[in-house]
Amino acid sequence: MAFGEVGTSLSKIKANSLNLAGTFGFTGTVSGLADETPLVLISTFTSDGSDSDATFTSGIDSTYKEYLFVFNNLHPETDTSEFMFQADTGTNTNFNQTITSTVFRAYHDEADSSTGLAYYSAKDQAQGTSFQSLSDDVGNGNDECISGILRLYNPSSTTFVKHFMARTVDYNSNDHALTWHTAGYFNTTSALTRVRFKFESGEIQGGTIDLFGVV
Repeated sequence: MAFGEVGTSLSKIKANSLNLAGTFGFTGTVSGLADETPLVLISTFTSDGSDSDATFTSGIDSTYKEYLFVFNNLHPETDTSEFMFQADTGTNTNFNQTITSTVFRAYHDEADSSTGLAYYSAKDQAQGTSFQSLSDDVGNGNDECISGILRLYNPSSTTFVKHFMARTVDYNSNDHALTWHTAGYFNTTSALTRVRFKFESGEIQGGTIDLFGVV
């Protein structure tokens, strides 16, 4: 499922789980929705305004071959903060699994004076154990935030490495629209069971992260 298809798949979730009438004012008739839907909502992190991180410690198992995280308007406490993630195995909480990754980004500022598209070697990893950056310099102004998706493939496999792909867009602290494309793998054959998201500095002070299983 490509990034542009997320909205299409989300529309196929059971109508009653979307609360179409209450949320969107929908008054028509929904038809053609399968009993077993492409995306199954497992859990939602909702910031209380003072979260050091967003950690998913359950629901990532052998039930699905792919898991989708959807970030909505995550707002950082600290200006120019990177948004990042890591994973771990079993009940471990070190979040230092070995990652090899690749990153490129594009940006355009509000004044139409600064643009760019380039590979970002400073944020890739080659057998590194750090948190993987998914964006940088997210602004902490009242209207500044980051949104996007992360796809994690077959995390319960005990044979293969664990691939991931992410795409984010944020309101950069220098008034840029900034999009990142990140991909890579966790170089472990142990099952991944938990995932943590955080800003490099300060708290998560707003927004949600939805975890879906992909049928």
